[in-house]
Amino acid sequence: MKTKLLTGSMMAAYALLNTPALAEEVTLDPIVVSADFREKTLSQTTNSVTIIGEEEIYDKASQSFIEALSEIPNVNFSTGASKAKYIQIRGIGERSQYETPINPSVGLIIDGIDFSYATLGATLFDVNQVEVLKGPQGTTFGANGLAGVVSLQSNEPTKETEGHIEATVGNYNTKAVGAAIGGTLVDDVLLGRFSIYKNTSDGYMENSYLNRDDTQNIDELTAKAQLRWMASDNHTIDLNVMHVNIDNGYDAWTLDNSWDSHSDQPGQDTQKTNAFALKSTYELDTMRLISKISHSSSDMTYSYDEDWSYVGEFDASLWPYMGFDEYNRDQKLTDIDIRLVSDEDGRIFGGKTDWTIGAYAKKFEEDLDRYHPTDYGAEENFDSSYESRNIALYTQLDTHIDEKLTFVTGLRVEDWNAEYSDSHNVNIDNDEVMVGGKIGLNYAYDQSTLLFANISRGYKPGGVNPGSTLSVEDKTFATETLWNFETGVNSSHFDNTLKSRLNLFYGKRNDMQVKLYDLAGHSFTDYLSNAAKGSYYGLESQLDYYPNDDLHLYSSIGLLKAEFDEYSPELEGRAPAQSPKYQYNIGFDYVLAEAWIFKTNVEGRGSYYFSNTHDQKSEAYALLNSSLEYTNGSFSATIWVRNLTDEEYAVRGFFFPNNPGNGYIDELYTQKGSPRTFGLTVAYDF
Repeated sequence: MKTKLLTGSMMAAYALLNTPALAEEVTLDPIVVSADFREKTLSQTTNSVTIIGEEEIYDKASQSFIEALSEIPNVNFSTGASKAKYIQIRGIGERSQYETPINPSVGLIIDGIDFSYATLGATLFDVNQVEVLKGPQGTTFGANGLAGVVSLQSNEPTKETEGHIEATVGNYNTKAVGAAIGGTLVDDVLLGRFSIYKNTSDGYMENSYLNRDDTQNIDELTAKAQLRWMASDNHTIDLNVMHVNIDNGYDAWTLDNSWDSHSDQPGQDTQKTNAFALKSTYELDTMRLISKISHSSSDMTYSYDEDWSYVGEFDASLWPYMGFDEYNRDQKLTDIDIRLVSDEDGRIFGGKTDWTIGAYAKKFEEDLDRYHPTDYGAEENFDSSYESRNIALYTQLDTHIDEKLTFVTGLRVEDWNAEYSDSHNVNIDNDEVMVGGKIGLNYAYDQSTLLFANISRGYKPGGVNPGSTLSVEDKTFATETLWNFETGVNSSHFDNTLKSRLNLFYGKRNDMQVKLYDLAGHSFTDYLSNAAKGSYYGLESQLDYYPNDDLHLYSSIGLLKAEFDEYSPELEGRAPAQSPKYQYNIGFDYVLAEAWIFKTNVEGRGSYYFSNTHDQKSEAYALLNSSLEYTNGSFSATIWVRNLTDEEYAVRGFFFPNNPGNGYIDELYTQKGSPRTFGLTVAYDF
């Protein structure tokens, strides 16, 4: 009831505050969005986009990256691992991966490198900005952007030498330390920046059988290097190199949904990635030639105790079973993007149209080895090989009909080829051509108000399901397409003290891909199927209000109504999994004294279905977070608390028989989100 009242209060506040602009000469915010073909300020961006800036990121550096996105309207996450690593936007996105190779619904780009298949490697240290684009990004990102794209940008090299040192200690034996330094390496020729970050924690689980408190531990190392070479007055070359080493434990599930594990074989959730991106920007007379190549190589292990118990915990008359499951993946991804982007002098059609034209190619390879020993006769080993290759041509035109009205058109045509084979003698190829794009109108009503409307089309390729228990027709699934209609307004009011973004959206999904599973004994086979049609609609709003120099009030609200339009009788008209009807984040920052800032916020979401295979739902919840920051020159210290009230909430749920103690009846099992955590972060900038 409290969360409903809070959501209603925020909606009412938006209606009262979003009055017509009073100042005609107000300039909107200076935040720059770079995930599109052209850099634009946030207020000029007509995509549904949310920015997490450097100041907010500092408060979240030791937090799970994907959980840090939870403050954004209509962005949700699921775990089923050592920490959250699956993103859903407006109810669309993966929730897990086992044998089936997946193409992500939500793209993740880190410094120009595609991490969509390896999200565990995303951390927030030395990151300058996070951009979350919602809705299909068919023109700019193609097959990786059906639901949206998340882009992380690290702090770039600067001419002046500067650096940052940071250390964190917290409960659950949390320790983190990071350092970054950058500056001129060769005068007027070469700039560089290097950062390294180590984050460890024992985690929240206690394993009473093994007498350990670190079986769900966090152990992550991220190192980044950036070089910027000014090869000539009109030619710049950027090199980004990353090394990621994640060595987390996975022991999150119990038969009584408690924090006390009885597993005798705790699992792992690891990722080792080496990656680079090389980008060349060449300034011509009327255009820029931008060329980029990136490559990443990742080794990942995901394993867990299947029975969540130990040998001898249950009497043999109850028919207990023992099982362990391990998935070892070796991934390689290479992509090349070459584009021409016009300058103002290069506009065509009477000097009114900015243009972009480009070509893109990607090769993705994944080898899987599954080790699955059990005492009930299940297969012990399985291996598969998956390779996809895609080539795309794309273009976008931004036609300035007059000083206020701009007409935007974009088109992307992508040729997709995939090959799959496994130890079950399954060999399937998938070749198809997919088309995405957008049409939009932007109207600058005045210098403080921008209205926009657009239609966009995204796509997600079909694929293969490897399970040996599946029927022939369930071995493959078709391509999903999404039509999205969006309209909104970016505005500034009261001498730029109030900034608002509001957008309404409606989406129509055709052949929507649905995650299901097949249960045989204690063995699960997950697979993707197609529902004929689905739809969603809702709104997203963001408000920032600065009544004076000491106070910043803010709120973000997401409302979502999603459902299956045509599918099986038991699901038709029901919401898909991970589609809460509302999400919100409301808070304030207040300068208590010259050097002290107090920050607090409440973030919450409504109830949602855990899966498309049963009707079990999460409970609505709200989390209270606070911090007190002291700054003295280049030094800062922050005391922070997350989930101050120690709210219990679920971030993943299964409904199946797994407990011999109650006769293997179907039960809801949940993985809990982070309990109350607190700590101290100190930093020094130079």
